[in-house]
Amino acid sequence: MHEMSIAMAVVEQVAAAARDAGVDSVQQVRLEVGELAGVVPDALDFSFELACAGTALEGAELIAEPVPGRARCEECRAEWPTGMPPQLRCPRCAVSTGQLLSGRELRITSVRWAGEPEEPEPVRVREEC
Repeated sequence: MHEMSIAMAVVEQVAAAARDAGVDSVQQVRLEVGELAGVVPDALDFSFELACAGTALEGAELIAEPVPGRARCEECRAEWPTGMPPQLRCPRCAVSTGQLLSGRELRITSVRWAGEPEEPEPVRVREEC
């Protein structure tokens, strides 16, 4: 289950950002998760809760924002939703040279420290997952 390794990487990066900011507790973490990233949302939620135990993120809310898969045809420049499994053949001209535009994302987009207002400022972490 690679969701646990993803959750552990997120917790490590956010905990490091919290230490750098001098913060003791994290309230919320937002992630963009592409539909083609192969992440099972329930497994990620469960893994995140386990990975947070005993850290500054214990009890933090994980908000995973889905990113739909989209592709573009190299020939006619048409764009379309890829769906799952991904369809990379152009629906307009039937050429199989589709370029994936989105759907594989897996990135931390924001973190809210404990006691912060609802609209968090994006926090830079050391690396993307």
